[in-house]
Amino acid sequence: MTPLTIDITRGPQRIVCLTEETTEWLYLLGEEARIVGISGYTVRPRRAREEKPKVSAFLNARIDRILELRPDCVFGFSDLQADIAAELVRKGVQVTIFNQRSVAEIFSMMYQVAAMVGQAQRGLALMETMRERLAAMAAEASALPRRPKVFFEEWDEPHISAIRWVSELVSIAGGDDCFPELAAQPLGKDRIIADGAEIARRNPDIIVGSWCGKKFRPEKVAARAGWDKVNAVREGRLFEIKSADILQPGPAALTDGAQQLHRIVMEWAAAHG
Repeated sequence: MTPLTIDITRGPQRIVCLTEETTEWLYLLGEEARIVGISGYTVRPRRAREEKPKVSAFLNARIDRILELRPDCVFGFSDLQADIAAELVRKGVQVTIFNQRSVAEIFSMMYQVAAMVGQAQRGLALMETMRERLAAMAAEASALPRRPKVFFEEWDEPHISAIRWVSELVSIAGGDDCFPELAAQPLGKDRIIADGAEIARRNPDIIVGSWCGKKFRPEKVAARAGWDKVNAVREGRLFEIKSADILQPGPAALTDGAQQLHRIVMEWAAAHG
């Protein structure tokens, strides 16, 4: 009798990433060879753009090109990519859609991806380093005599305030989100602030803009009607954090995004000691 031979592989071998955070994470895990296609919006790591075929935007994808790549798994994000996912599933492709909206959920997503590619222990080690850095920021921020009020603007027309993981990172960094009641809303349309006067009334000490790939214009923000008396405008504390560093719910937000927020807050604290 011929012995039964079963090839047990360590997770998916040909992965398409429809958003940037899973691409960045697989590179950090040393598993970039598994990636066969990426989002056209990918900028982290920079070399991924040179090494991997770009097969999708955010709301749409080249289904025919993805199928040509013969993926055994596609990673996507949120209900916004549900139509892409459904079409691929109908074509017989395995699709995993993550929906992480908080810092804890980002860590959960990263662990799941690491486990899927046989790198659970390496993933845990990298995640622990990130967690320790966040904890150190929070500890330093806890000693502040006063915390600045922070308005994080995800979009300008209309005004959209911070999504949950950004609001949480603002808190870790030492600030207080001006619109915490909106942060729990997963959809941008539910975080719209229709009246800019309400933002001015809450009088943020710091304004951070990250306009989803569009360049932040601090002079445009400062010129808004009635904003001349806002603390952040009076003191010139208007900053940009690139959307790739803070609005991708993955490693970048937990490292570069959080560090930039912390630096901004601590500079404010030093000036208001």
